Amino acid sequence: QVHLVESGGGLVQAGGSLRLSCAFSGSIFSAKAMAWYRQIPGKERESVAAITPENLRRYYDSAKGRFTISRDNAKNTVYLQMNNLKPEDTAVYYCNADAPSPTFLEHDSWGQGTQVTVSS
Repeated sequence: QVHLVESGGGLVQAGGSLRLSCAFSGSIFSAKAMAWYRQIPGKERESVAAITPENLRRYYDSAKGRFTISRDNAKNTVYLQMNNLKPEDTAVYYCNADAPSPTFLEHDSWGQGTQVTVSS
């Protein structure tokens, strides 16, 4: 069974930076495309960024130009470097396998997420 543990969230001021980490176990991490998702209060979970095993990256509108996704296959870990944070980035951030939409993973295991709060 896949086990995901997100960390690195916190409270930052607008314009600040955070680096999120996600430790993965239970499957062959190096063969999986991984992604970061987030859930803003009152809204559905949304995709943020994704990375293939070959390090091809995809960013959704909310992340373009500010966030960088990366992975370390030796550590079974995926990262999300977030710069120039905005109050609207406030959310719980999760990682999981890459999917066309988070709804494709509604029956999959999710971690507890990590809270990011950006103050204005």
